[in-house]
Amino acid sequence: MTTSPNKPMTTWQDRDLKASDRLDALIADMSLPEKLAQLGSVWLGFDVLTGEVAPMQNVFGRHVSWPESVQEGVGHLTRVFGTGPVTAAAGVQRVRELQGTLVASTRLGIPAVVHEECLTGFTTFGATVYPTALAWAATFDPGLVHEMASALGRDMAAVGVHHALAPVLDVVRDYRWGRVEETLGEDPYLVSQLGTAYVRGLEDNGIIATLKHFAGYSASKAARNHAPVSMGPREFADYILPPFEHAVRVGRVRSVMNSYADVDGIPVASDPALLTGLLRDAWGFTGTVVSDYGAVAFLQLMHRVAGTEGEAAALALAAGIDLELPSTLCYGQPLLAELEAGRVEEALVDRALRRVLAQKLELGLLDAGWSSEPLDEGIDFDSARNRDIARRMAESSIVLLENPTGLLPLQTPQRIAIVGPCADDAQTFFGCYAFPNHVIPMYPDFDGGIGIVADSLLSAMRLEFGSAEVDYAPGCPVSGGDLSGLDAAVDAAAAADVVVLAVGDRAGLFGGGTSGEGCDAEDLSLPGHQPELVEAVLQSGRPTILVAVSGRPYALGQYQGRAAAIVQAFFPGEEGGKALAGVISGRVNPSGKLPVEVPRHAGTQPHTYLAAPLGQDSHGVSNLDPTPAFSFGHGLSYTSFDHENLRASAVEIDVVGSVELTVTVRNTGARGGDEVVQLYASDPVATVTRPVTQLIGFARVWLDAGESAEVSFTVHSDRLSFTGRTLERIVEPGEVKFRVGTAGSTFVGPVAVQLTGETRTIRGERVMDTPAVVRHASTA
Repeated sequence: MTTSPNKPMTTWQDRDLKASDRLDALIADMSLPEKLAQLGSVWLGFDVLTGEVAPMQNVFGRHVSWPESVQEGVGHLTRVFGTGPVTAAAGVQRVRELQGTLVASTRLGIPAVVHEECLTGFTTFGATVYPTALAWAATFDPGLVHEMASALGRDMAAVGVHHALAPVLDVVRDYRWGRVEETLGEDPYLVSQLGTAYVRGLEDNGIIATLKHFAGYSASKAARNHAPVSMGPREFADYILPPFEHAVRVGRVRSVMNSYADVDGIPVASDPALLTGLLRDAWGFTGTVVSDYGAVAFLQLMHRVAGTEGEAAALALAAGIDLELPSTLCYGQPLLAELEAGRVEEALVDRALRRVLAQKLELGLLDAGWSSEPLDEGIDFDSARNRDIARRMAESSIVLLENPTGLLPLQTPQRIAIVGPCADDAQTFFGCYAFPNHVIPMYPDFDGGIGIVADSLLSAMRLEFGSAEVDYAPGCPVSGGDLSGLDAAVDAAAAADVVVLAVGDRAGLFGGGTSGEGCDAEDLSLPGHQPELVEAVLQSGRPTILVAVSGRPYALGQYQGRAAAIVQAFFPGEEGGKALAGVISGRVNPSGKLPVEVPRHAGTQPHTYLAAPLGQDSHGVSNLDPTPAFSFGHGLSYTSFDHENLRASAVEIDVVGSVELTVTVRNTGARGGDEVVQLYASDPVATVTRPVTQLIGFARVWLDAGESAEVSFTVHSDRLSFTGRTLERIVEPGEVKFRVGTAGSTFVGPVAVQLTGETRTIRGERVMDTPAVVRHASTA
């Protein structure tokens, strides 16, 4: 659809004029209702769902009439592709119709921005289900994450989508939280690097990326979804905020979404200190802040800091939320009434409006003759290109935790028992925002399947080990149910040469799964009756490969040394079955590293590796020991690597200087493989308590058998900064120790470097990256 030929080109449609002049002209031409319309959104079709895909979804049902909602225009169209099981062709046609109505039937003729979810791929029917974000994190591979996001961006742009509600940059603070699967792990530097790679993949292909959820959402009390956040400002600044700052300053992201939570009693949706003072004034963010679904209304309904929808709108607008999603509840008539009564200044509306319209201008939506064409209604959302990326991502993400007897890679056995509730259900490989888990269950009468072909672990193992006899017994469900299948599972195990026991999660929403949004855990025991199943199978006496397919790390310490091998897969997506079978057979050399710890005990929470000394072990003053079964950064391979000769370019540097740390890494095994070289720093004496060790750099390196490489990291003193007693970021003089290895496990080092000079306060921009250079040597 194009601008009507009967409408002459206006000043604001003239591409030859400066952007600021065009925006000035358009805003001057708009009535107040037209301005407010651009700050709202419309979500069509969600009212027919039989379940919830957003919290308190019923509140959105009051404003779904398309003709009524768009009389003055609209800012965003919500999830045209992601609300129901529609084909690509049907979705494209729907976009054309809706945009055509806006262009032809409203006075200004301004098209809408179309937004969609893409947390594990494009959340639409038939689209590739990539591994979930926690699996991306296990790859430690920003380049692969960027490649995946670029493919997503191209697919979405091809069908008229402009804006993606991803990535999640929440840093994990408690593994019981249901949305751990959507995160990039527990280390802020790892989250920063991979999150920004994802942002650039989308943005480089014309899609506006959205940072979620700014900020503090993952640190809720007892890991309950939406629960209050009680966190000191120092911890908040050093662990929660850095990934968001990195994506703004380095990634140049164009959208941010608020957190639902309140932080120390202040709901983020009403907090100008965060949404304006920090995000814009301090960090220089110039894009749009969009509300999480219903977050503006929740200021009245849930937080109770507003008495009416209009008061909620006034609070959110003043704080810095520019656009209300997924429907216009508060930014329509309720906000208009506040403006007309003089309780809200129109200047605040114009502030948000300019940001929203500036992005529409960037997207070409304000140009004369704008057209929704060409759109690709024949696109294959699950193309061979996409599946290849999904395969490589899945293979790179699988973590071999333990292989004490060398059973893996598995030599072809005569008889294999595939046991467990995650063994023959490919959807246990998908995250909660994958379309088959997120939307298809809301349409119980839909008979079109899940829209993609994905092998379960059982089917993949039968293909991988074609000459072996493969038996199957689920044993028990993922959650609930009973143990009536336990005897059959034990019998299958006892009759086999080797057992592959697949346990873990099935993702869902709001209690409909064991992982996912609103699916928080009481503790970190495997869900349901799975612990009994594991014990019974282990007691059968057969060599057992324990495979955990999950959205969070579960406590596996009680199985260490008892299982013949332990493999961790964080929702590896539609290629996950083949990837796991490949790791078990040895066709794939495992290279994933843990982006979170794997706990030893189910109840030693909350804990991450970024703990000060008193948070790391009991020191004899507590009977509870939080030491994990497997540490952050851990992951084995079918080859072996040595790290040697860690050295620093200087023994001391000024507090404004840099130092280069170089290590030699050598493949000492018989086959090629990837190693993730991890650089950690520790601050033995500081004016505030500091983590015992912290990741400050990493590089993923492929080495052939016998090959070595030198990996050099350039560490600026800014990378050693932290929030001091006055709540300002500082670089302190004193000794810093560097190690290369895995946190809490094997290291080469330490190498000490002395920071000299006076304490330096960092205000404004700082160095946030640790560049790594890899120099390969000849094969020995």
